[in-house]
Amino acid sequence: MLELNNIDLTGDPAAVLVVKDEVVAVVFAATAGELSSREGPNRYAAGDALITGSTGDRWSVSRSRFDARYDPVAPVRAGEDGAYRCKAVTVLARQMPEAFTLARSCGGDILRGLAHDWLLQYAPGDFGIVADARFRRVYRAPD
Repeated sequence: MLELNNIDLTGDPAAVLVVKDEVVAVVFAATAGELSSREGPNRYAAGDALITGSTGDRWSVSRSRFDARYDPVAPVRAGEDGAYRCKAVTVLARQMPEAFTLARSCGGDILRGLAHDWLLQYAPGDFGIVADARFRRVYRAPD
């Protein structure tokens, strides 16, 4: 298994720019905890967003990152549980040819990807992993 450390997709010729286009279901955590995703553990603090995507995948997002990246879908108001749409934020993505691991920036969780999963870089040192089928459903080229 490939172990990724100090990776930066900005200079990677195999990386592409993509935008997520999805409405998700959100519950804000009442207490700290951990949820298990296909890619590994996601630790969260009270107030963080616990997200269920349109494909049933679940993950957590720190409150500060969530507020910067998601907008409530009416009649939901910001900070309430309910439906939220991703803002059109461009990120780098690279499909990985083999299984791999890397540290998620939030909480130091170690994420695991399978061959053909996509490595996403949201910012320097800030990563996620998306299964190929989910990637093809919710990501698109930027306008």
